[in-house]
Parts: sequence; structure tokens; C-alpha cells
Amino acid sequence: MEAPRPVGRRSGQRVAAGALLVLATVVTFWQVDLRRHQDQQFLAVARPVPAGAVISDVDLRVVRVANPSGLALVEADRRDEVVGRTAAVPLSIGGLVVSTQVGPPAWPPAGQALIAVQVGAGRAPAGISAGTTVVILVTAAQPDTSPDHDTRVRAVGTVVSVAGTDQVGGQVVTLLLAAQDGEAVASATGDVALVQIGAGQ
Repeated sequence: MEAPRPVGRRSGQRVAAGALLVLATVVTFWQVDLRRHQDQQFLAVARPVPAGAVISDVDLRVVRVANPSGLALVEADRRDEVVGRTAAVPLSIGGLVVSTQVGPPAWPPAGQALIAVQVGAGRAPAGISAGTTVVILVTAAQPDTSPDHDTRVRAVGTVVSVAGTDQVGGQVVTLLLAAQDGEAVASATGDVALVQIGAGQ
């Protein structure tokens, strides 16, 4: 009498073989896609460009991107379509150029404002740079000490740029923050201090 076949074991082998086949197919397609894109060249930002400024040839450089799937990157051979146009938003050095970043200025975003504040020496963290989230504190030089009068203005914003230090170690910092907060900070008089906070705080 013929012994029964080990059905469960064979089914397991078939499942394992099928899984390996699927994995091999995925890896193959990934490798093909990677090879297809590995020689593609795209435009990147060679030096910072403020929103509204005209993009020049020296503002751009060419980089290789392995797999740009899903990104509206600008190919290197379309350089002429970018040079001479304006930056819709600030372009940061090293960033890849996306088609939506080129065109009429769309900066600052609706409901937000750009302001520049003079920050004295020692009133901001060393090495503060664009993209840093900060708390802006403005304290009157001669504050009113009455209990119901708060002379301190507080707002949260993002650093856009930092100008070089002056002779006494101060610097001019451009900030992006809510429009209402921007008006409050800009109209306040007193010493400005910037406190760096972590992302998401």
C-alpha cells in the first residue's frame, strides 16, 4: 500500500517558493528602475536664492539622482527654462530644484509675514542658521513693573537668513512667523533675544 504524501510539507515548500519568486521579481524591478535612473542629471541650488530674485546660471549646478520617482525635479537639459526666471520661494543651497519653486513669488505664504530684527551680541545661539525654529522675545529697556502690564512680546518663528555680525557682535536675522505675531514683534521696542527650540515644540 502506497504511503500518503506529506501534503502539508509540500504546500509549505510551494508557499516558500512563491514568496521567493515575488521577492526576486521586486528586487529585479527595483534594480532595473535604479539602472534606468542612475545616469539622470537634475538641477540643484549652488547658492542661496531669495524668493522673488532672478535665478542666474551660477545659482545652479548639476547633480545625479539615483531614483527620483514621484518628484517633480527639473532635468539638467532644461536649465534654460529656469535661468532668467524668478524663484517662487527661497532656494536653499544644496536643494534640488522642483518645478513649483520657479515662477511668480509666492512668499511669504498666506497668513505669515517676514520681518528682520536686530539681535545684539550674545542674544542668540551661536551658529544659528536658516530653518531653525526660535522663540522671539522682545523686552522693553525700561519695563513697566505694574502687575497688569506685560511689556514682553513673545512669538515663535523660523529663521530665514542671518546677516553677518556687526562691529559689536550683533546680527540681523530675518524671520518667518504668523502675520499677527510679526506685527507685534516689529512694533515692539526693546532688546530682542532668540531662543532655539527643538522641532515640533
